[in-house]
Amino acid sequence: MDQILQKIYEIGIIPVIAIDNADKAVPLARALVKGGLPAAEVTFRTACAAECIAAMAEAEPEMCVGAGTVLTVEQVEQARAAGAKFIVSPGYNEDVVKHCIDIDLPVLPGTVTPSEVTAAENLGLKVTKFFPASQYGGLNTIKALAAPFVGHRFMPTGGVNADNVLEFLAFDRIIACGGSWMVKDALIKVGRFDEIVRLTQEAVSLVK
Repeated sequence: MDQILQKIYEIGIIPVIAIDNADKAVPLARALVKGGLPAAEVTFRTACAAECIAAMAEAEPEMCVGAGTVLTVEQVEQARAAGAKFIVSPGYNEDVVKHCIDIDLPVLPGTVTPSEVTAAENLGLKVTKFFPASQYGGLNTIKALAAPFVGHRFMPTGGVNADNVLEFLAFDRIIACGGSWMVKDALIKVGRFDEIVRLTQEAVSLVK
């Protein structure tokens, strides 16, 4: 688990992706790698999510491909079978978290309150998602939560973009940010992978 979390930290920005056409998965993976972001959180908001994870993982074996919007243990198993290296949930689901721990699959559940962070900490988690970040007070709320939960780190997602990502990443208790501005649905649907490469390179240059 620590190795995957370290990789997420080193990458800094995790592209959050919803793909409704599995044929787009491989060219998208290659565009992200070419742009310098060898990672993706493929959300289970579409029926072909597991198929897309499998295609991306096979095409780019060194890529850190995870599954997002995971709501059930069944989806965890689908993601794991497809080759997902980590699991992200929008909220705190203890069944999902415990199952991921049992099978040694890194999991970042959503936590936005002291009670949710406590629940995650009680199961040994030191990194959680903060979603939707902008609606729950963004960086100010993360800093407020970080104060009592010494050593806990967050991955904010939702409302993170090129204009504010540096502000988030400047806080040392943020492991990485999830964002979709470089992998917009419209670009994926029309196959503008050249533009995705450009936006990804811009995102990487911001962080570096």
